[in-house]
Amino acid sequence: MDARLQALLDRAEITALVHAYCNAADRHDHDKMRALYHDDATDDHGAFFKGLAMEFIDSLPAIQEPMLILHHNVTTVNIALDGDYAEGEIYVLAFHQVRTEAQPVDLLIGGRYFDKYERRDGVWKFKHRAVVADWATFNDPSTVCLTHPMIEGSHIGRPGPGDPSYGFFRLLRRGQQL
Repeated sequence: MDARLQALLDRAEITALVHAYCNAADRHDHDKMRALYHDDATDDHGAFFKGLAMEFIDSLPAIQEPMLILHHNVTTVNIALDGDYAEGEIYVLAFHQVRTEAQPVDLLIGGRYFDKYERRDGVWKFKHRAVVADWATFNDPSTVCLTHPMIEGSHIGRPGPGDPSYGFFRLLRRGQQL
């Protein structure tokens, strides 16, 4: 196969992996999240968590419990390839609405993922992911309003299996990576 075509295919598969991570995080889909990492992969969320990715995923239910909304948006994707190894600098906007004792608060983070990927048995997965925050905006109280008359009657997204996407899609399934 032409090396340029293989590079396009590899970049497309890695980009799909990055997007699947965002979906798994936002829907609190821990089975899907596990499928995206090699078993020996590591994750570095700074002081928040640093260690084996599977241990990070084990801790996600407690971390995500107060999160009413998670919404990750990938913007710029820079991927460098070297055979079965690749690196990515992935820009992300990550919105969090978090329940507190007083009221929900908002945290919007602009940052980047520093990724190392490996293709094993023909499948690209994360080997290492580090999270870098470049800026953040905090609103207390939350400015989210899902009851405004302009969205009345809209389907409202939510974390977990109650999200409307699971009743709509036949091919995009919870716990599964495409």
